[in-house]
Amino acid sequence: MKILKPYVEVPDIDGVQIMKNIEKAGRTCYKSHSTDEESYKRFLNNIITSGHESVIEHEKVSIRILTDRGSMWDITRHRHASFSIESTRWCNYSKEKFEQEIKFIEPFYLLEDKDGFEIWKKTMEEIEKNYFKLSKMGYKADVCRMLLPASLATEIAMTANLREWRHILKLRTAKNVHPHVRQFTIPLLLYFKERMPEIFNDIEYDKEFDNKNYAELKIIK
Repeated sequence: MKILKPYVEVPDIDGVQIMKNIEKAGRTCYKSHSTDEESYKRFLNNIITSGHESVIEHEKVSIRILTDRGSMWDITRHRHASFSIESTRWCNYSKEKFEQEIKFIEPFYLLEDKDGFEIWKKTMEEIEKNYFKLSKMGYKADVCRMLLPASLATEIAMTANLREWRHILKLRTAKNVHPHVRQFTIPLLLYFKERMPEIFNDIEYDKEFDNKNYAELKIIK
């Protein structure tokens, strides 16, 4: 058994170029192409303010997330995105390929509760032990997976256009969202705000969520 912290991998986005691409596409509607290098700022501000967000669908961003299975169930409720998800039908965690162990995401909100964390840990250890027992009995992964919990570490490749990212991040960074989801959505939103401020700066999020619990943001060159 191994306990992991979550992370989110994002490309090294050239946000200015993305925003200029959107401006170029959007100005097709009005035949109003501009030679001003910063005209995209005014254009996008007008687009966002007016709610004419279909224009920002012209650009997309793909990311990779390591989170728990429960968060995967939440994030995949968003229909206008594409997902490729670690399959518990085909991944047999008792095999050497998976280091013969099951990996779980750390429930950071239990770390200050010694008894609560111990209950969780012992439960995960028991699950791993019984999963391996079933595997040794000859059952395939798609049977053994019936024992796997919401804490199972799960890798997700996810792609969405920028309009959908706005929708997702408006919803999934709020205070009422599960803390494991906020772990990766808040740092992702902050990254988008940094690289594409004209598109994402107006989105509010849970500022009281302690940044020490943010998932690691890995920028892939």
